[in-house]
Amino acid sequence: MTPERVEEAFANMRNETSMDLSTQLGRLQLQNPILVASGTFGYAREMSAFVDLNRLGAIVPKTITQEPRRGNSPWRTVETPAGMLNSIGLDNDGIDAFISHHLPYLKEFEAATIVSIAGRTETEFISMAQKLDQAEGVSALELNISCPNVSGGVDFGTDPEACRRVVQGVVRACHLPVLAKLTPNVTDIVSIAQAAATGGADAISVINTLLGMAVNWRDRRPMLGNGMGGVSGPAIKPVALRCVYQVARAVDVPVVGIGGISTIDDVMEFLVAGASAIQLGTANFFDPTVSARILTQLPAALAEAGVSSAMEIVGTLEHDAPQPAIPDGCH
Repeated sequence: MTPERVEEAFANMRNETSMDLSTQLGRLQLQNPILVASGTFGYAREMSAFVDLNRLGAIVPKTITQEPRRGNSPWRTVETPAGMLNSIGLDNDGIDAFISHHLPYLKEFEAATIVSIAGRTETEFISMAQKLDQAEGVSALELNISCPNVSGGVDFGTDPEACRRVVQGVVRACHLPVLAKLTPNVTDIVSIAQAAATGGADAISVINTLLGMAVNWRDRRPMLGNGMGGVSGPAIKPVALRCVYQVARAVDVPVVGIGGISTIDDVMEFLVAGASAIQLGTANFFDPTVSARILTQLPAALAEAGVSSAMEIVGTLEHDAPQPAIPDGCH
């Protein structure tokens, strides 16, 4: 290792010990703003060889449902330019298996465990929340009301009143902090976010995947077994960044940024745009060590920005109102 690299390593260590990386998501306090997204990190066991799980701000395991689900027919994933298309269909063993098998492992780590749940009805969301409220080791819930490749559930994320009702029902039914994960597949994501905040959400997770499709023109058939699925990865970052910026300006609760994040620069852009935390998703597939690398780089990036804590930089984007392209009154 060159002397320059040695000095850089020591500088990162000094920054990491002096920098306050903690962040607050409503009632949920995290040791840092680097989270891993549901569906991209398994149940953490799968990634333990690559990442020190104790360092993460939080782990969001694969979404669970009330009953076991087999998921959608193959193909379930297709590579796309700068990303991927998935139609897993929430394949999982159900809430009881999660509590008995996966939760005991997850609760061993310092990282918070934010459990992602998806229900077909408002009653199902509430029932799952109540059961997890009694389970040891759950730090918070993330309501997956936005998965684009399953029937049911997604309607909660496309209608403001339905979103408000399910969030409010869960908040009233349990003592856990609640995050609402929203879909970008709507005309106005701000109105959905405002409804979630009105319902009592501690934070808003923005965004889930964009609805997309891939076809085999020779066979004249869709490549995914379900026909359509969710697009994720670097290709959707500009959309995610825009949604975070809009939502953060419109609600009084913290925002968690998700979508196309794979570098420290991506992380800093989302924080500046208004995210109090971020989730790494598709990047975990092509670089399993991405979360560890970004955690190591974060203190130096914050120091470069002239702040002494992660929270100081949140929402500091300066934006001048756009000037009209032509003078008023012209046609």
